[in-house]
Amino acid sequence: MVQRQELRKAGLKVTLPRLKILEILENGGMRHLSAENIYRELLDLGEDIGLATVYRVLTQFEAAGLVKRHNFEGGHSVFELDDGGHHDHMVCIESGDVVEFMNDEIEKLQHDIAKSHNFELIGHNMVLYVRPLKKDAKKDGNS
Repeated sequence: MVQRQELRKAGLKVTLPRLKILEILENGGMRHLSAENIYRELLDLGEDIGLATVYRVLTQFEAAGLVKRHNFEGGHSVFELDDGGHHDHMVCIESGDVVEFMNDEIEKLQHDIAKSHNFELIGHNMVLYVRPLKKDAKKDGNS
């Protein structure tokens, strides 16, 4: 029921593909999903919704402000529900895992930097590209 209200509030007609895709975004274990992730989940659920429809619905959701699209390095887009809150991202270059984080010190520094250049910061999107730390052989006793 909540999903139907969200769609109507966003000015979108309630359709089965939109409901199912919104349900996956709201209830999925992962917060950042590609269109292909969503399509595979629909297939697993036995839904007959094509990949082109998934892309079209995600584009409509983005235009309506229901989701945010992120184009992380590597060339693929991922989508997350737009809850109105701010956070930054770390993307593991080995696994593709996306980690959200919020740091008040970083936020303050960004505002201070903008101000020092006579600007007001009105928004930003920070993405850190990371990889797992390598184990120190000496700490592991393998030297």
